[in-house]
Amino acid sequence: MTGHLFRRSLIRGITAATAVATLATGLAACGGDSEAATTTDAAGTVTVGRLSNGAAKQTTLKVSEVASISAELPASVRRSGTLAIGVGALPAGSAPLDYVGSDQKTLTGSEPDLGRLVAAVLGLKPEVKSFTWENLFVGVDSGKVDVAFSNVTDTEERKKKYEFATYRKDNLAFETLKKSTWTFDGNYENLAGRTVSVGSGTNQEKILLEWKARLAKQGKQLTVKYFPDQNAVNLALSSGRIDAYFGPNPGVAYRVRQTANTPQATRNAGTFSGAGGSLQGLIAATAKKGSGLAKPLADAVNYLIRHGQYAKWLAAYNLSNEAVPTSEINPPGLPLSNS
Repeated sequence: MTGHLFRRSLIRGITAATAVATLATGLAACGGDSEAATTTDAAGTVTVGRLSNGAAKQTTLKVSEVASISAELPASVRRSGTLAIGVGALPAGSAPLDYVGSDQKTLTGSEPDLGRLVAAVLGLKPEVKSFTWENLFVGVDSGKVDVAFSNVTDTEERKKKYEFATYRKDNLAFETLKKSTWTFDGNYENLAGRTVSVGSGTNQEKILLEWKARLAKQGKQLTVKYFPDQNAVNLALSSGRIDAYFGPNPGVAYRVRQTANTPQATRNAGTFSGAGGSLQGLIAATAKKGSGLAKPLADAVNYLIRHGQYAKWLAAYNLSNEAVPTSEINPPGLPLSNS
């Protein structure tokens, strides 16, 4: 995503206070910049969604080394036999992206799981390390990790220091009650007459306020409301005080799964690019510029796309609406003017 404001928004997106306490306790046990516990799969398999505490459907996928792709690795990484994967999950995690699982020690989530799948294609042992968001980039810069799989948005500013292999859309989403008939449909004019909650100081707030201003020029009203945390947003939505919440798509996907089959069931009422209307934002594996890792990483993701493991990974985390048709190396990113 575009920065720490997005990370804070995702952290606020965890639904239940008890879940937040559980995740925070587990992550604190890992310690800053320490290696998170990993699990062992049978040869030729990677299990995604393990220990996910309800954020994912556990799925075992067949995936083995592809020699033609592992041969592209820099010699130093190939000789090491490991792929050091950085995840910016400290201090409290961001379900369903990255957080400590139900065993209170294993780092789980969509991001480390994709890192493990990519490592399998590259014939490397995954070594997952947890950082704060800011220190994640220090870890890449210093060589403590080879690559970050941590919801990092491809931006032109970051290209000054990093190289990217994209793997997921960077989307925002509108969350409504399941019984609501309202749909965004990508058209801001559909927000006329609605009351929407958004996180203060976030990129999605910036977008929503721009739409509010456009509607005001047309003589139409969009009411924007703010709440101190996600639990307060959830209560406002369930009580009808707001029509929708506008926030990061993964957090919405998580709550849709968590509230399914409850009286407060919610649904995704439409998505919008986190980069704005002129560019589809993209999430990318992030390596140090000049490392030589972007191509093997992109080729590994494309192998997973072609052979179906990629789609099953996304489905396990209810993130199929963020699928990309192909992994790209350093495509146009969020412009410098909006980074």
